[in-house]
Amino acid sequence: MAIQPIRLFGDPVLRTPATPVADFDKELRKLVKDLTDTMMDAPGAGLAAPQIGVGLRVFTYYVDDQVGHLINPDLDLSDECDEEGEEGCLSFPGLSFPTPRAVRAVAKGFNMHGEPVMLEGTDLMARCFQHETDHLDGILFIDRMDPKQRKLAMKAVREAEWSGLAAPVIRMSPHATGGKAL
Repeated sequence: MAIQPIRLFGDPVLRTPATPVADFDKELRKLVKDLTDTMMDAPGAGLAAPQIGVGLRVFTYYVDDQVGHLINPDLDLSDECDEEGEEGCLSFPGLSFPTPRAVRAVAKGFNMHGEPVMLEGTDLMARCFQHETDHLDGILFIDRMDPKQRKLAMKAVREAEWSGLAAPVIRMSPHATGGKAL
């Protein structure tokens, strides 16, 4: 197993568009294995290479007992959207929010051996393809939320234990007020 640390929100690599894969070699196969092992250990429904600090257009997925990967993906999306589907992200541990996504997606790309692949997905699989491809473009799921939902998400991020910001210190008043504000 080659489990890698997952980059968290705030890391610049998550906002940097990934470079298309040009060499389908042993190094790429190792990257796919590292991504798969890390995703399964997390556990997650998908993981993109930038989330482990690698700026290449590669992602893995594990949805409905299907494990796979896609390299240099290109998506065709349905017009029908799921506005209320809950979505989380391994780079935002423990948080999930309604995020609008197309209900169906066709993902075209390559496998680790350079062979063309076409994958079709609905619901969670389609959401996964869109979420992971967004990562490859430097887009995060919070970018897809409406402004009100994004504001709530950012508040939750600031309050999250992993956010890097110190948790607010609650101080007790030295005065005996019985817990009532005066």
